[in-house]
Amino acid sequence: MLVDHHCHLDFPHFAPHLDGVVARAKAAGVGVIVTISTRMRRHDPVLAIAGAHPNVYCSVGTHPHYAHEELDIPLEEILRRAAHPKVVAIGEAGLDYHYERSPPTAQAEGFRRHIRAARITGLPLEIHTRDADADTARILEEEHAAGGPFPALLHCFTGGMELARRALALGLYVSFSGVISFKKSDNLRTVARTVPLDRLLVETDAPFLAPEPYRGKTNEPAYVVHTAAALAIARGITPAQVAAATTENFFRLFRKAPRAALAKGAGA
Repeated sequence: MLVDHHCHLDFPHFAPHLDGVVARAKAAGVGVIVTISTRMRRHDPVLAIAGAHPNVYCSVGTHPHYAHEELDIPLEEILRRAAHPKVVAIGEAGLDYHYERSPPTAQAEGFRRHIRAARITGLPLEIHTRDADADTARILEEEHAAGGPFPALLHCFTGGMELARRALALGLYVSFSGVISFKKSDNLRTVARTVPLDRLLVETDAPFLAPEPYRGKTNEPAYVVHTAAALAIARGITPAQVAAATTENFFRLFRKAPRAALAKGAGA
């Protein structure tokens, strides 16, 4: 069984056929799905989707695109929502300098707030970082030095070797999406070969970034199988080894997610 720890089932792409999306993931061998929050003020629909499916869980947090819109939401509200049984992660939060839809100062403040939430709750922080390697690494190291370790992962990793190295030194995990299957992702595959097997995760980031052979189409959790296959090729191991390692890593990091969820995803 595989796990897709990062997708967005609340996005309108899936609304007409959500049950089919979840069913296809199950048929493909994806036992657990985590649908990710992008806005605190729109968390209720995310939580409802998780509640409607026994093998679907969710996170709570604010994407860096919307950081400036939700800095008025207190840390206590993140913590309150994180206590729900179906919430197994914090975020996604971090830095995105590619679009800069939110001022960098607001993104940094939101990022640090979510790090504190991860440290307090023990839930892993799903970190979004794009074109912001240096500042992401700096904030992670500053927060680690000031308040101690916290569980976290770099989701949909597209950064450089230095960011991966510095994040791994802090105990973080690194997750790869369908981007690793793209023809021009040789540098990314090089990074993937350096990440210890016990720190690897796979995801879809659906509905975006569909892996080959579905590139350009709407992504969905079932396609994490192809991401895992591309990662296996990059590392010179079998897809079964990737599945076993990344699933074990998921449950080690996402400690609140029950292992029994795999059986639910398998239809047991």
